[in-house]
Amino acid sequence: MGTMRGQVAVVGVGETEYYKRGQSPDAEMKLALKSIIEACEDAGISPKEIDGFASYSNDRNDPSALASALGCKELRFSNMQWGGGGGGGSAAISNAAAAIHAGVADTIVVFRALAQGQFGRFGQGSRSNRVSGAGAYTTPYGLMSPAQSFAMKVVRFMYDHRVRQEALRSISLVSYHHAQNNPRAVMHGRPLDEEKYDSSRWIVEPFHLFDCCLENDGAAAMVLVSAERAKDFPKKPAYILGAVGGSHYRAGASSHNTPDYATSTFKSLAPHLYDMAQVKPTDVNVLQSYENFTGGVLMSIVEHGFCEPDACNEFFVKERFFAGEGDLPLNTSGGNLAECYMHGLGLNIEAVRQIRGESSNPVPDVDVSMCISGPMVTPVSSSIFGSEATL
Repeated sequence: MGTMRGQVAVVGVGETEYYKRGQSPDAEMKLALKSIIEACEDAGISPKEIDGFASYSNDRNDPSALASALGCKELRFSNMQWGGGGGGGSAAISNAAAAIHAGVADTIVVFRALAQGQFGRFGQGSRSNRVSGAGAYTTPYGLMSPAQSFAMKVVRFMYDHRVRQEALRSISLVSYHHAQNNPRAVMHGRPLDEEKYDSSRWIVEPFHLFDCCLENDGAAAMVLVSAERAKDFPKKPAYILGAVGGSHYRAGASSHNTPDYATSTFKSLAPHLYDMAQVKPTDVNVLQSYENFTGGVLMSIVEHGFCEPDACNEFFVKERFFAGEGDLPLNTSGGNLAECYMHGLGLNIEAVRQIRGESSNPVPDVDVSMCISGPMVTPVSSSIFGSEATL
């Protein structure tokens, strides 16, 4: 059976300025429109040519309203990927690519926008005198935040495989290191070293402050077209070799009751990604891995086959992940920890920029660029982009 490998490409990317949570001067829809217009300018097309939109994480910007504001000639596709946080980032790209490959639409924008000053802090629980569902089991014990829930998974993994804190620290240091060369990054000009990391406050063990993602306002967008059309666009296309979303058996069992607990939820998904893309982990030139928390990055890299679980202490050293130095450059824009937390779509954009040679931390001769989206939730997703040489 044929797949959509190499049949669709990213031809334009755009981002707004990124702000600290609640500090954007623009409304959320205006942010979305700004990023889409910038992506269209990058692609060399008019926004009127867009005929489809795809997003995730319950983005509030309705495609019909966006199409009207942009003056789109028609709307042929509108799609929302199920799942919370950034787990749907690569899946939204998969949905858009599948629609283009099937002939449902021709020019689809994948986007994500957040203005937390307008709508409130993302992920903050509502105030109520009544708690239902899984919260009825966890709230009485004080388990009420994503950091707490994910920390329990990571602690179990670290215990099972004797992973030291230094492995998590290396992931954080790498993101901050790359952010210093990225003027778009929120943490540009604010470097991090071992001493500062070690002395930072605990949020919940094993997460120090710098193990936790940023909270930001802003928007990001990508323009997708068929591979046949992509050759006519001004920028070097990044072809979608593979993009998948899903999770393993009973991954959605509530109240911390899933049979496989200490996981980033990619064990069954990663083989499908590699099968579609027709590449192996050793073929990947550069990796963007979603950091809601550093422990999720560690488990995601393991579950995508880059490292054995019991070898984490030797594998996770910062020198391995530096662009231009290491054999697996990681989160080269600064990622969710140090560039911006736009639910990970910025990581997909950075994967495209590496293919183009436009990254602020360029890796030489990139042909295969991977992005892992939203670990430890369900469903999750991953994507692999390739240069023309991979087709």
